[in-house]
Amino acid sequence: MNDLEQLASDAVKQALAHGASDAECTAAEGDEFSAVVRMREIEKLTEAGSRGAGIRVLVGKRAGSSYTSDLTKEGLERMVKTALELATITSEDPFAGLPEEDQLGSVGDLSLYDGEISRLQPEWKIAQAKRTEEVALSIDPRIANSEGASFDSYLGMRVFANSRGFVGSYRTSSCGISVTPVAKHNGSMERDYWYSSARAASRMESPELVGKLAADRALRRLNPRKVATQKVPVIFEPRTARALLGDLFDAVNGSAIYRGASFLVGKLGETIASELVTIVDDAILPGLFGSSPFDDEGVRARRTVVVERGVLKSYLLNSYSARKLGLKTTGNASRGLSGNAGVGPGNFFIEAGGKAPEKIIGGVRSGFYVTELIGTASNTVTGDYSSGAAGLWIENGELAYPVSEITIAGNLKQMLMDLREIGSDLDFRGAIAAPTILIGEMTISGH
Repeated sequence: MNDLEQLASDAVKQALAHGASDAECTAAEGDEFSAVVRMREIEKLTEAGSRGAGIRVLVGKRAGSSYTSDLTKEGLERMVKTALELATITSEDPFAGLPEEDQLGSVGDLSLYDGEISRLQPEWKIAQAKRTEEVALSIDPRIANSEGASFDSYLGMRVFANSRGFVGSYRTSSCGISVTPVAKHNGSMERDYWYSSARAASRMESPELVGKLAADRALRRLNPRKVATQKVPVIFEPRTARALLGDLFDAVNGSAIYRGASFLVGKLGETIASELVTIVDDAILPGLFGSSPFDDEGVRARRTVVVERGVLKSYLLNSYSARKLGLKTTGNASRGLSGNAGVGPGNFFIEAGGKAPEKIIGGVRSGFYVTELIGTASNTVTGDYSSGAAGLWIENGELAYPVSEITIAGNLKQMLMDLREIGSDLDFRGAIAAPTILIGEMTISGH
C-alpha cells in the first residue's frame, strides 16, 4: 500500500470504530504548473501542490461528510469526528448506502500517467508557450495582438477506500498548450483560439500546429456579416458539437432522471435520435481524460452504450441514482474530496461516422457552420435549446464568409431526430467528444 492508500484505509477503520455503519474515504494529491505569456512576455507563473482527504460516513441511513488538507493523525481524527457528528443531525435517506460489493473493483493499467511530464523543465514549458504565441503572431500581419498563450501540466494521484474492503489508487498526468490570437483588419477585430492537451507529452500537438490553427481561425472570422432570420441546415464542428453533447449528458444523467428533470424520463428502449446516432460512455479507453480504473465509489469502470442507432439504451448512474430508479449503477459516480457522489462522464462521445467533414459541408447548398457558441441556454426538461453563435456561412457546398451576432434555436428532441450526417473526425480533447455533425434544420435569428 502507498501512504495515501494507508491513510484512506485508516480513516475508514477509524470511522467504523467510532460508530459508523459504513464509510468511504477519498484522498488525492497533485502538482500543477502553469505558464502564461502575452505578447512575448511572461505574464503569470504558477507552481502549486495540494494534498487532501475527504470522508463520508453512514450511521444507518444518515450520512455525514467532511474533508481536510491536514493529513496528520490529529487532522484525520478531526475529519472523522466532524463527519460522524454531522451524520447524527441529518435526516434519514432510505436510498443512502455504498455500492453492492459485486460492483466494486478496478480494471488494469489504462496509461493515464506519463513519467516524461515530471521531467519537463520549467524553462522548456515557458519556451513552448512563447513559441506557440510567436507562431500565431507571425502567420499574418493582420494578427498584431494576442490574449496570451499558456503551457499547463499536472501530475496527480487519486485514492479511494471503503468499508466493504475496496482500496484502490491510480496516477494521472496531463499537459497542454493553448493560444488566443487577435486579428484586426478594416476596423474589424476578431479573436479565436486553439489548444492541445494529452495525458502523455508525446501526444501533444506541436506549438507550430497549435499556433497556426489558432491564427487561421482568428483570420477567417474577420469582417463578419449578418444574415437574415431563416431556417437552414446547421453544421457543428467538433468543438461546438462537443458542447452540444454536454447538454445531452445532462439529460441522461441519472440525477436528472429521478428528479423528473429530463426530457428522456421514461424513454429507455425508445427511439430518441436518428439511427445514425450511437453515443457511448467509455471509461476504459487507454490514455484519455475521461478514463479511470474505477469510479468515485470504487465501482469498476466500464463501457456503457447510451444510445445505439438512435435507441436510448441506458442512463448514466451512480449507486444512489440507480437505487432511486431501481436500476444498476453504470460506474459513473463522480465527486470531489467530500460529500455525496454526483454523476459524471467517463469518455462520453458520439461514435464517428464515415464521412470527411469537407464532404458534409460539400453537401449543403446554403447553411451555417458553427465555430463558436455563446451563452447557451439548454432546458433539460423540455429540450428547448438556444445559443448565441458565430461561424461561417455555407454557399454551394463551400465555406463562403464569416457570420456573427446570430442566435441558433431548436429543440434537442427534434435536433437528435434530425441529425443527418456524422463526420469521421472524432477527436478526444477532454472527457466529452464529438465529430462534425449536421442537423437538417434549425432556426437562425439574424437581423
